[in-house]
Amino acid sequence: MFNKDDFKAVNAVRTLSIAQIEKANSGHPGLPMGASPMAYTLFNKVLKANPANPSFFDRDRFVLSAGHGSAMLYSLLHLSGYDIAIDDLKNFRQIGSITPGHPEVGMTPGVEVTTGPLGQGIAQAVGLAACEKHLAGLYNKEDINIIDHYTYALCGDGDLMEGVSYESMSLAGHLKLDKLIILYDSNDICLDGNLSTSFSESVKDRVIAQNWAYDRVEDGEDLDSILAAIEKAKKNDKPTLIEIKTVIGFGSKNQGTNKVHGAPIGAEDFELVKKAYKWDAEDFEISEDVYETFRNGIAKRGKEANEAWDKLLKEYSEKYPEDYKELMAGINRELPDNFLDQVKRYSHEDKALATRASSGEILQDFAKISRNIWGGSADLFSSNKTNIKETEAFRDETPAGRNLWYGVREFAMAAIGNGIMAHGGTFHHVSTFFVFADYLKAAVRLSALSHLPLSYVMTHDSVAVGEDGPTHEPIEQLAMLRSIPNTIVLRPADANETRLAWKVALESKDKPVVIALTRQNVPNLKETEDLTSIDKGAYIIKDCEKPELLLIATGSEVALALDASKKLEEEGKAVRVVSMPSQELFKAQDRDYKEKILPADVRNRVSIEMASSFGWGEFTGLDGLNISIDRFGISGPGGDVASKLGFNTEDIVAKIKQKFY
Repeated sequence: MFNKDDFKAVNAVRTLSIAQIEKANSGHPGLPMGASPMAYTLFNKVLKANPANPSFFDRDRFVLSAGHGSAMLYSLLHLSGYDIAIDDLKNFRQIGSITPGHPEVGMTPGVEVTTGPLGQGIAQAVGLAACEKHLAGLYNKEDINIIDHYTYALCGDGDLMEGVSYESMSLAGHLKLDKLIILYDSNDICLDGNLSTSFSESVKDRVIAQNWAYDRVEDGEDLDSILAAIEKAKKNDKPTLIEIKTVIGFGSKNQGTNKVHGAPIGAEDFELVKKAYKWDAEDFEISEDVYETFRNGIAKRGKEANEAWDKLLKEYSEKYPEDYKELMAGINRELPDNFLDQVKRYSHEDKALATRASSGEILQDFAKISRNIWGGSADLFSSNKTNIKETEAFRDETPAGRNLWYGVREFAMAAIGNGIMAHGGTFHHVSTFFVFADYLKAAVRLSALSHLPLSYVMTHDSVAVGEDGPTHEPIEQLAMLRSIPNTIVLRPADANETRLAWKVALESKDKPVVIALTRQNVPNLKETEDLTSIDKGAYIIKDCEKPELLLIATGSEVALALDASKKLEEEGKAVRVVSMPSQELFKAQDRDYKEKILPADVRNRVSIEMASSFGWGEFTGLDGLNISIDRFGISGPGGDVASKLGFNTEDIVAKIKQKFY
């Protein structure tokens, strides 16, 4: 099937990749030189994608999990016809270019997910495949498969050493994500030297144990064998890993060693490489016949597939108008007008509820509004209250199920969630205990960097967790998550603020949203009954004519601040109480709104939050008081622990009086 034109195209990918790295004097040539044959075979002979329309929804997805090989991906995308010019390749790794050091979704046409931190690409590929399977379960009909595509990933040894790859591949095998295929660039070299210094397990035995199919191609230059393995994998009833033996830095004088992994090979070696490839063109010079090879491959195939799907979509819209409408709403991330009117409100006369419990009730109402809302938990559905009732679990046999049982895999859960959001078409939430934000922080960072509006529901948000003790009592996690750029952290005070926190999460278009919720019951505040929005991050929940003291609180401590204000008012103090469910949203407001809520001339300011004081100085100032917890927690009944650490009305009033009066 393959001819001299194909081999020339492979070497075009290689030389373009090396040229980028040499010009930038920075990059990783080893992977492009060794893995270009498998990547070319996948792109130009298999991948269903339309370079002229990268957002074609039923396209196959490709993830370069080994993101350091980005030069190869950019070369492939350019040659395939994506909107990436030769000049973009010449600006590889330069400020302002669309060809950054590691692939970034939204920056480079054809890049599906942001990769680079090893292992997360594999996990996101699992998410892409899971979302395809779920949407197919929701919307496919006996006569029309409107969702029908594959997810491919290319990984290296480093990806497979990362724990997140174990977690995510374990779940993928359990769920039988049969449209997930991983090409493993197996070259026996890692950054520091031979792979044998740190990795000696049998990948074959590992993936088979995880319910994956396994295949092996002995020669990474054998395009026919690579293609045959991919076509065989597409027929499997489970995910497939294809181990392809390659030579890192193929053609270099240092091939097969770590010397070609992460540094330019230099002009002299590049000349030797060109001779080995029988390549006599100048750097960045590609002949028309190479472009023609790609036009007759991925470009032609993708255009035809896109046109066929457009016709199928039109037929689907006519036969199944309601399903079509809902599918399009998911793809466009839209909810019905006035959707919040269909979601329960709470009265102060209702019984006190943990915000995790009210969140669970609120979620049921949201889930009735749109089938596109689904989510999962890291083996904590019963604690997080994030399961959607009256639906099945997402399984191979029930792919339309809306509860994804992630198991005890916090990091993989969040990274898979990123893949689900990158796929598009649904609203997805993931959930765990707040203290385990530590386990998944790297994925939250990638959510934010990728502009993915994944919803994170994190319960048991303070030392009021109690008996489980300091290992399970979050202290620094709020400050940590608040420090991540492009991230919204919400800590609602009661059920009505929780309702509005969900609104923020579902309306977010380009930011992950973390909702931190209590384990302990909190009162439903009378002051929030008519609340219509917390979109500005902070609001005056209780006021006076001319405040001399500002109490700023979040979450369960808002009720405590209100109680403290009453005690202080009995002593003649003029107190304003501000609920600040989101520092990030408040900081995004204009100066006038900030001044309205926190007047600059009121310097007596107090923050009240059962967590680290880090970051609160921005709102309380040099003269302020931060009532916080800058130590680890203790084990005991939750109320007793909170009180012992100073979170009771008497202690708070005493600290305020000592500081200001």
